[in-house]
Amino acid sequence: MMTIFRCQDSFEGILSGVYDAWSSRLGHENVKLEVEAEETPELFAEYIEVPPDEEKAKKVIISVQNKISKEAYDMIFKASLSYEKEKPDRIYRFLVDGFRYGRKITQMLKEDSVFHIFALDRNVSNEAHLLLGFVRFSQTGDGILVSKITPKNNVLPLIAPHFADRLSGEDWMIYDVKRKRAALHQKNKGWILADLNAEQGNMALAMADEKDMFQELWKVFFQTIAIKERINPRCQRTHLPIRYRGNMLEFPGNN
Repeated sequence: MMTIFRCQDSFEGILSGVYDAWSSRLGHENVKLEVEAEETPELFAEYIEVPPDEEKAKKVIISVQNKISKEAYDMIFKASLSYEKEKPDRIYRFLVDGFRYGRKITQMLKEDSVFHIFALDRNVSNEAHLLLGFVRFSQTGDGILVSKITPKNNVLPLIAPHFADRLSGEDWMIYDVKRKRAALHQKNKGWILADLNAEQGNMALAMADEKDMFQELWKVFFQTIAIKERINPRCQRTHLPIRYRGNMLEFPGNN
């Protein structure tokens, strides 16, 4: 019978699931990891709920970094940020092979477990890289810079350090609308991730939609530099996917 460990959709939650599944000694082929979901349970399967546990997660992290590699740790961290539902089990299978083969596992792309983790890592990294160029800030009356994003993957932890470095002298917030999570930065200090409730989320959206002169400047600039004869919608969609444009100030109809 298959035993399915259900864990929280977070890095700490997934690693807690990895710890419990491994410690169960039921055999790797007899266990599976899932994120919490309201799906129809599998027949003839036992479900075990795994609460996030900081100590368990730390033990897995230390083992991965010491017995496999820092590169492997970075890969599973980015994979944990993916929107794919299969990611907890993908991470578990990768670690099973990682502890077997050691440091060389990250180069063994012919192994299914490595291929799947590499694909998750690449997808998350690519979206984070794109958003570094697509994030747009509005300035509130209090001088706070606010942006809203709607990424497929949970890339906020990856892009926040970039803006903390580039905008270290500003108070700013980047709000992930889908996950109701915000990166908050205080001028000349550090940044934190915070989960917002419904009321706080609505306030964040209202702040992001507050008009200022910079929004109008973006639109004027975008329209002015366009050369009508060279407009290529297909090329533009390739370099700037439509799904990102809803939060970009220079596109007509936004804010």
